[in-house]
Parts: sequence; structure tokens; C-alpha cells
Amino acid sequence: MSAFITFEGVEGSGKTTQIRLLAQRLQDRGVPVLTTREPGGCCIADAIRAVLLNPAHKEMSPRTELLLYAAARAQHVEEVIRPALAAGKVVLCDRFSDATIAYQGEGRGLDRELIDTLNSVAVEGLAPDLTILLDIPVEEGLRRAIERNDQDEMREDRFEQESLRFHQRVREGYLKRVADENRFFVVDAAGIASEVSSRIDRIVDHFLETKGKS
Repeated sequence: MSAFITFEGVEGSGKTTQIRLLAQRLQDRGVPVLTTREPGGCCIADAIRAVLLNPAHKEMSPRTELLLYAAARAQHVEEVIRPALAAGKVVLCDRFSDATIAYQGEGRGLDRELIDTLNSVAVEGLAPDLTILLDIPVEEGLRRAIERNDQDEMREDRFEQESLRFHQRVREGYLKRVADENRFFVVDAAGIASEVSSRIDRIVDHFLETKGKS
């Protein structure tokens, strides 16, 4: 049984950790799982990621940023996500098209119609079956993200360097998506990882059980 589950949230919300924990639990139950991320997930998209997240590229225009995300997503969908779903896997993806609406739409203020058009071209009808929004105050998320980046040899913190108001707009954009799309479930990302994981497990277990009966 294939399923496409995406994780969204502001910087430092814990998506990577929670995807890892969920993937391990599903694998322990014998569920075939693929974990991936955006931007990235394959060679071409990873190369675009290196450009997008490099803090040296402060001069990048919002339109350039949007087009690069769309290009990375198109390759990711064709090379990684669709084949995994066709093989019957549960795909857990760290960000997808909702991130573009939140970051480039609400955060950067780009035209929503343009974003929707580019997303449509990139995904060719593919949409998540379930989206987990890990919600956390932006101040706490940025604190976590900065601590994480200080420990990484390869810095990918171009977005962390944006203003607090930018990140607040992104969070607001995500919460608007929750009101627009019934596939969203909001999970409080505060607290220790095991507590957050338990909240996610209940949502995913119910989703997979329901999907298996349909």
C-alpha cells in the first residue's frame, strides 16, 4: 500500500528527527518506506539545494528562488517520489509544495497564481495523501536551527538569516494551509522528541488503517 506523507514546518521544528523516528517504526512493522527531502532527494535536486541554501547567495532574487525550487521538485518527483509510490512504498518527505506556498508566497510575497502554476508543472498532479505540520513558535524553532547549524560542517542557513518577521509570515502561511486543506494535521512540536513522535504515530496509524480499508 503506497502513501505519500509530507512533513512541514518552520525552521527548527524537528521534521528531520520525526521522519527518522516514524520511518524506523514503520520499517520495524515491515512497511516499505522511503525517506526523502526537499529541496534535494536526488543528484540534480541536491545540486540545486546547495545553491538555494548557501548563505553566500544573499543576492538571490525571490523569483530565482521560486524557479529553482520548482526545478528541483520536478526532478525529485520524476526520479524519486513517483517510482517509490509505484513500488508500493510509504514515502515520507521533508517539505513539498506547501513549503513553497508558505515560504515564497507568504514569506517572500510572490504571486500565489504564479506559485500554483509552477507547482502544478513540477508535480504533474501529485499531491500528498497526508501532511503533518509541526508547529512551534518561530523564536524557539530558530534557536534550535541555529544550534544545529553551528554543529554542521556544511552550512545551509540562508533562510535562518532572514528576519523574525519573515519566519512569522511563513508560520502564518502554513496555518492558512491547514484551513484550506483537510489533509493537514497540526502537531505541537514543543517538548521532547519522543512526546512529539507519539502524537505523530497516532495520526499516521489512523491514516494508514483507514487507507488500508478503502
